Amino acid sequence: MKLPRAICAATCLALLAASATADGPYLPGSVIVPAFSRVVPPYTLSVAGPGSIRDGAFVAPPVGAATTTTVIASGANGQIGERDLRLAPAPRAGTAVIAVATYDGGVVLHDPTTFAVVGTIATGGSPSDVAVSADGTMLATDTAGDAATRIARAPWTVARIAGVPLGNEVLADAAGDTFFVSDRDAGGRGAVTRIAADGTTSRTVTGDTAEGLALDAARRIVYVGNINDGTVLAVDADTLAPIRRVTAVPRVFGIALSRDGDTLYAVANQSVQARSLAHAGYVASIPLRGRGARRRSADLRFPLGAALDGATGRLFVTDEAADEIYVLNAATLRASHRPLPTCRTPWKPLLSGGRLYIPCARADAVDVYDVRTLRRIAGAPFATGGYPLGVAIWRPR
Repeated sequence: MKLPRAICAATCLALLAASATADGPYLPGSVIVPAFSRVVPPYTLSVAGPGSIRDGAFVAPPVGAATTTTVIASGANGQIGERDLRLAPAPRAGTAVIAVATYDGGVVLHDPTTFAVVGTIATGGSPSDVAVSADGTMLATDTAGDAATRIARAPWTVARIAGVPLGNEVLADAAGDTFFVSDRDAGGRGAVTRIAADGTTSRTVTGDTAEGLALDAARRIVYVGNINDGTVLAVDADTLAPIRRVTAVPRVFGIALSRDGDTLYAVANQSVQARSLAHAGYVASIPLRGRGARRRSADLRFPLGAALDGATGRLFVTDEAADEIYVLNAATLRASHRPLPTCRTPWKPLLSGGRLYIPCARADAVDVYDVRTLRRIAGAPFATGGYPLGVAIWRPR
């Protein structure tokens, strides 16, 4: 049994059984602490094959072709254990990838056409989200640690960026090749961290338990949802100076922003079925400019994440208890289609290239729908690493 995952919403208050982790192949720069069932710590690690040991962990080296290496544990009482690890070369810089942040396995890369696993970047932490910049650089959070992992594509480089505590969500900002991470707890308060292109960080307090992120690139505003105070704070994307605080919804989890930046959508991640919560969940649309009225959806079972498709005027909302995706009219917040069935515990949805990607945490899989036809893509859901929570896509331009 595992302790409760700190990033989990209300259904995760109970202890969780272990999920399967990605079994490689591991990409260069991966940091892996192998498990040895028959060797009692403390033990010393060594490698028979490519790779090295650093600070009690195996670090995957660059390789020219798929290969296997063996990590050996030597216990103080004479016990010996071995663990074979598969290694793979880094994908070429110009190739498209689907990146999946998996809490148990790291960042798993997939081929966007076949959904086949390209390889896993074990970050040495517990990723809850991943984002990708215009040049293909990826950034993964660590929701249980104090550093983010940046993966550059040309040349392939994996680096840890300190000073990013308990990261929840991450988004990429094309201006300046920067990233923003919502910090669940930074010195007792929720916060947002800005990571510049050179790896330097800056941070500002946003409220209680920061989670959802949305970017108004034109106005240079980042919106940060704060679960435990029900507000969304708008901050300057370049200076992190607070601009305004918006009263949103109780337990605001997922947020989305309209194309014109005038309307904010906020998901109330609550359910009457949860013992600690007294009201049903719903989605609200919040006008940010002018005097338009707020709108509220009908009661939803246990909504969590949101993705807005401006082309079709649809708002997609995942439900972590119903294992469904609500399809709402973004203008009225009424259902425009019956809910789409999906795999177990759908988390943060992503719209990219006319497709809706849904990481399903308890299914160790990612579902994919065509946003125009609302039909599942052939080959989906596809298997990925253990407990996936976020997806990012990169395609060459």
